[in-house]
Amino acid sequence: MNKVRERAEEALDGLLFDGMSVMCGGFGLCGVPEHLIAVLADSGVKGITVISNNCGVDGAGLGLVLANGQVAKAISSYVGENKLFAELYLTGKIELEFNPQGTMSERIRAGGAGIPAFYTRTAYGTPLAEGKEVREFNGEMYVMETGLVADLALVKAWKGDREGNLVYRKTSRNFNPMMATAGKATVVEVEHLVEIGDLPPDGIHTPGIFVDRLVESHLYPKKIEKLFTRPRPETAGAA
Repeated sequence: MNKVRERAEEALDGLLFDGMSVMCGGFGLCGVPEHLIAVLADSGVKGITVISNNCGVDGAGLGLVLANGQVAKAISSYVGENKLFAELYLTGKIELEFNPQGTMSERIRAGGAGIPAFYTRTAYGTPLAEGKEVREFNGEMYVMETGLVADLALVKAWKGDREGNLVYRKTSRNFNPMMATAGKATVVEVEHLVEIGDLPPDGIHTPGIFVDRLVESHLYPKKIEKLFTRPRPETAGAA
């Protein structure tokens, strides 16, 4: 089966529908499948439940989907860099389910592994545990968290071969590997598409069995979320 598509639009053809859930890899703007997100933003699909560490920033990443009013609910661990997200949440226009970052990562990993639920001490005694089952193990209280799966997982990788075997680069190996396993359909954009056999078997992070489609994308602008600079030191002898 040929998994490679020539364009991002083709990679998502027939997979988008109203009310769907979408996992999206990335941490801030690092390792974000931005070309696939752009197609999602242009699709007009509404009522999306987004599962992502954060919802991008204003005007970039998943921020584009937010700006279109396509998101009904977000399952995230951090939303502090997106003013629009905060406005939508505070005005009741979007539902938000907060997760501690490690818990969210494990929920996705569990969903991909077919584990329906697990117990963790994290968030016990806080508002994040309200309404969830709590049990005692060895004298400690634990909160039950459910595994997460999605109708579609959008993933960004550094390299991928035509079978869908993937390699991530540095910080881009964040939520992408576990999300690749937890989508009913998984679509990947890679920076470099290589031939089968070009990736060292021991260096593959995601086996191709988890990948349904992939597309090679280029032109990744290096956006900086926060720019910090020091004052330029005065030149000796300057007036």
